[in-house]
Amino acid sequence: MTAPESLAALRSIKVKLGVLVAASALVAAAVATLGRASGVSPWLALPVTIALALGVTQLLASGMTSPLRQMTDAARRMAAGDYSGRVLAGTSDEVGQLATAFNQMAADLASVDEERRGLVANVSHELRTPLAALAARLENLADGVEEPTPEALADAVEQVRRLSRLVADLLDLSRLQAGARELAADDVAVADFLAGLVRRREGWPDERGIRYDVHADPALVVRGDAARLEQLVTNLLDNASRHSPPGGAVSVTASTARETWRLEIADDGPGVAPADRERVFERFGTLAGVEGGGTGLGLAIARWVAELHGGRIAFVDPEPGRAGARVRVELPTGPPSGLAVTPRGSSPPATPGPETTRNHTKEETAMTTTYQADPRPERAPAKRTSLIDDLFGRAWPARDEPGGRPGLVLAALGVGVLVAVAVVNSQPGLGGFCMLVAGAAVIYTAARDRRDPFVYASAALTVLLALPIMLLDATWIAQLCALAGVVLTTIAVTGVRGLPGMIAAGVAWPLSAVRGLPLLGRSLTRLTGGGHTQSILRTLIWSLAGLIVFGLLFASADALFAHWVEAVVPDWSVDSLVARGFAGFVAAGIVLTGAYLACNPPPVDLELPRRPVANRYEWLVPVLVVDAVFVVFLVAQATVVFGGHEYLRRTTGLTYAEYVHQGFGQMTVATLLTLLVVAVAARKVADRDRLLMQGALGLLCVLTLVVVASALYRMHVYQQAYGHTRMRLLVEVFEGWLGLVVLAVMVAGVVSWRRWLPRFAVVTGVLGLLGLAAINPDAWIAERNLERYAAGEEFDARYLADLSQDATPAIIAALPALDAACLTSGSGSDEDLWSWNLGRSRGVEARQGLDGAGVDLGELDEVYLYASESPCWEVWQKYDAMPDRM
Repeated sequence: MTAPESLAALRSIKVKLGVLVAASALVAAAVATLGRASGVSPWLALPVTIALALGVTQLLASGMTSPLRQMTDAARRMAAGDYSGRVLAGTSDEVGQLATAFNQMAADLASVDEERRGLVANVSHELRTPLAALAARLENLADGVEEPTPEALADAVEQVRRLSRLVADLLDLSRLQAGARELAADDVAVADFLAGLVRRREGWPDERGIRYDVHADPALVVRGDAARLEQLVTNLLDNASRHSPPGGAVSVTASTARETWRLEIADDGPGVAPADRERVFERFGTLAGVEGGGTGLGLAIARWVAELHGGRIAFVDPEPGRAGARVRVELPTGPPSGLAVTPRGSSPPATPGPETTRNHTKEETAMTTTYQADPRPERAPAKRTSLIDDLFGRAWPARDEPGGRPGLVLAALGVGVLVAVAVVNSQPGLGGFCMLVAGAAVIYTAARDRRDPFVYASAALTVLLALPIMLLDATWIAQLCALAGVVLTTIAVTGVRGLPGMIAAGVAWPLSAVRGLPLLGRSLTRLTGGGHTQSILRTLIWSLAGLIVFGLLFASADALFAHWVEAVVPDWSVDSLVARGFAGFVAAGIVLTGAYLACNPPPVDLELPRRPVANRYEWLVPVLVVDAVFVVFLVAQATVVFGGHEYLRRTTGLTYAEYVHQGFGQMTVATLLTLLVVAVAARKVADRDRLLMQGALGLLCVLTLVVVASALYRMHVYQQAYGHTRMRLLVEVFEGWLGLVVLAVMVAGVVSWRRWLPRFAVVTGVLGLLGLAAINPDAWIAERNLERYAAGEEFDARYLADLSQDATPAIIAALPALDAACLTSGSGSDEDLWSWNLGRSRGVEARQGLDGAGVDLGELDEVYLYASESPCWEVWQKYDAMPDRM
């Protein structure tokens, strides 16, 4: 029994919701407790806990909400005119009761629709015959083909009467459908009432020669609505006469029975089979095999009148020794005045057609057959949508993939397994590189538009951005490269070009965890459907068993094989397994959401509309004010340059090194704000002021480039005075990239290159970051600081010791053996294959070469380097540490 089926036995939706909440909370608590006990980071445990709790909720709630989804689908189909949809609900709770009521409503609507269609068919057939006959007769009379004899005129009158009866039937039908009606009760002498109706019918021209025999108690007086009773008897007489053979007799009998009176009308026709005796009272419920006119409404109206009087009507067996049909009406002798009786609910009407048509001519029957054989017009099936589809709507429409994307799900799970095996509890290295490349491959493979050259270029750059995690021991540059790879991948697979679209695409990646749930559900259904689930599980179990058994056997038989196994196979302790499970789950989710973003990107690449202002001074004056501020600032910079250090100290009290350090950050912020000013002002300028815009904003960009050059010069001076650090180097590269972007903005203002400007900024930023990684920044910083030391300048020895092992070869090459051993670390060696890192391996090998120089590396690594008993104490005293390490 599945989880949804297990809740079907509960009869209350409140109890089911309580069970669902309790189960989700229990799973969340268990997962959170397990993660905390195993030392898993809360940032890693939280998404896993939420995802599993939502999964349990989805599993348990699917059976509860399935009838609601079916109702939504059926309602949409009804709106399109298809009333065949039904809800399958196997529960008895409130939702199940709603499903039952919905099915009844659908059946009633289908009946009404069929009734409407049947009414159109019957009315068209009934109108066609008398109109055609009347038109033909009148044309013959008008053309002189036929003499206007009394017989011809009488036939025309009969056709008009037939039309009048049809219209009267339709009016009665509208009253019947309107529900209950009050009766105008009066005393009715039954014998005289029936005799009058029969005399009226005998006065009509009738070529069939039907005679009427009336037997009624002259003293029988009842209370009822004479008009309604006349309607009832007339319809019954008309039905009996039409079914009787030529020259046949129709008997009318009225008698009393206790507090009711009984009316029976019998004919000599074919009769009504017991199986059809109830159906003939339905609207349009005629029978096949009998020729003649009729709409199938007469008996339905007769039942309506009988029920209005509180009585009943039915066909009964004919009298012994007589054939034909006998209809019996039983009515109370004195219904109270103003009685309102609601007719009992009618059954779904029989569809008019050749199999149910009575009293139709052959021509009319053929027409009815043609109508019934013509299928209902094709309607586009209503598209099924989920709650999530309705939630996102037009803002993020779903791509139509009814079969799901099982390949993407399997690929994302493969990345999760790779992370669990090769990344968790391993140092950054080969495993991290494989993880990044595999995740990027899955996402780029899912890209919707793989013909765009930018996608291929971005994929190549993403692989290059993954290299530092394997080639460099400096994790800070590897993290920056990984972040840049995520940004570049998001821009490439979504196809956005503008800055707002890039920001929206970044927000859409985490939202894909919700937007992609319908596609994930279809993919999982396809993976587990088709009867292959058990086969897949058996295959996995037997493959895993073979791997473990033979792997253990060969590992115990060969030492080298065992060493290889230890290098590849991770630690399988309980805490390690839990951590690996959490990390693999999160990694698979991140890749899967990225893949969904790639295969169904949101329409976020919208061009912001230009809104020029009416007056040019509204944008020009602010821009010129900013230009003026920049000019004054640059004049101050020139004054410092030409005035010299003495002028600076005399006016500000600062040294030149302190002066350049003081304003570097502010100048970087000013450069960023300049780009914002240019972007806003360009959207406020009218086309007629384009040249004026190019002049004002171009001047601002030129001044900004001078500020960028000044900022770079300041950083250079500061590094010459205080040395190099990671932050100083990174900020220097960032400021240079900003200058390049400002130059590109100037070009875009001249050649209308704005559409490519955001991508140009991203790509050049990525290339700048790759260039920074290519110079091996930690080693470069160590070399520059050691060059300062060789030139007699001070340097921060402890900062040098904090650098990664990328700097170890440079330190060892420039300093004495003991000094180099104290300023480098022996930790961080590769523990397994997945932790292999080129920079770390080179650092360990270079430091191990100090053993030949008489340095006891084991003793140095066992004692805290900064302790007075450490052999490195004198080394630390020799070097003066600088106070500022920006």
